[in-house]
Amino acid sequence: MIDPRRPDLGLRPLGGFIPRLTRPAFKKRSPAGALLMADWAGIVGPAIAAVTVPKRLTGGTLTIGCSGPVAMELQHLAPQLIGRVNAALGSVTVESLRFVQQAPSAAAAPRARPAAPLPDTVRGALDTVGNPELRDALARLARGVYRAR
Repeated sequence: MIDPRRPDLGLRPLGGFIPRLTRPAFKKRSPAGALLMADWAGIVGPAIAAVTVPKRLTGGTLTIGCSGPVAMELQHLAPQLIGRVNAALGSVTVESLRFVQQAPSAAAAPRARPAAPLPDTVRGALDTVGNPELRDALARLARGVYRAR
């Protein structure tokens, strides 16, 4: 016999549980803020990501941790940064930037990628270049082109 005080524990759609499960996490950090933290380097680029850290996103203001000289440069780049962030988030979420003093962290050195093998025709053409510096520069360019394919 079914107890009237107990709710129906039959099959329910999984989507009905998601809001109740995610609400505690989203109270602490918004989904947009979590996306910014995870994809920061992809959004702002590796050069800016190396010297900055997104701290929080509240009320349309993105707080970024960086050193003093970097903050001055980023103030000039603010419209472009806001545009990149909003494009990545898919909506106008960030309206202004706030910079806080933070010493740069010692980032791990990027791993060197193994050199991509070049086609025989390219290697043959590079062998005809007499200047070794030019030959090395052309080889790096060719590796970049063939890596992108």
